[in-house]
Amino acid sequence: MLIDIHVHTTFSSCSDLKIDDILENALSRGLDGVCITDHNTMDAAKVVSEGIQDNGLCVIIGMEYDTPEGDFLIFGPFEDIRPGMSAQELLHNVHSSGGVAIAAHPLRAERPVSERVLRGGMVDAVEAVNARNSDLENAKMQAWLRRHPHIQSGGSDAHSLTELGSVATSIGMPVKTREDFIFAVKSGLCAPVLNVQQQPCVNECIAS
Repeated sequence: MLIDIHVHTTFSSCSDLKIDDILENALSRGLDGVCITDHNTMDAAKVVSEGIQDNGLCVIIGMEYDTPEGDFLIFGPFEDIRPGMSAQELLHNVHSSGGVAIAAHPLRAERPVSERVLRGGMVDAVEAVNARNSDLENAKMQAWLRRHPHIQSGGSDAHSLTELGSVATSIGMPVKTREDFIFAVKSGLCAPVLNVQQQPCVNECIAS
């Protein structure tokens, strides 16, 4: 199934993408699911129920957590996670809680993830393609991954409806819950996908 795993809503001050617009348009963008990853908050869970929606779309709530060493998409029981941690503290917290951490736009010129952190063995996956990166930044990431293989994901980093689904992640199993998504990432059942609307939208959430 195809999930855009990096999406910001109006719970992020920099985004004007409304949750209702995500729910109404994601399927037509070729997506089977969306991960809402607002900056340092999971407050989207207050207005949308996680899991399979009435229209069959799978919604997972995560967070983009910023540290001095870079930003991370985290998924797990983090509604009340302590702000202001270093990358090392964050990653230890994520793993001790049974969650996963994905390095967000790791080689972007602005707010890159520290090379020390990327190669430290604590990151579960890296965002290999980010739709808001430049072509050069994404190319650098691909070159880096050829030297340092990691589990890979892709995301739109959407802050507006026009960006939703521009890049996504293919998940090689049905995902209905946050726990399913965490298992899929830990198991390496994911890969970045470009040109999402050209891909088949099977909506395995419904079929399973």
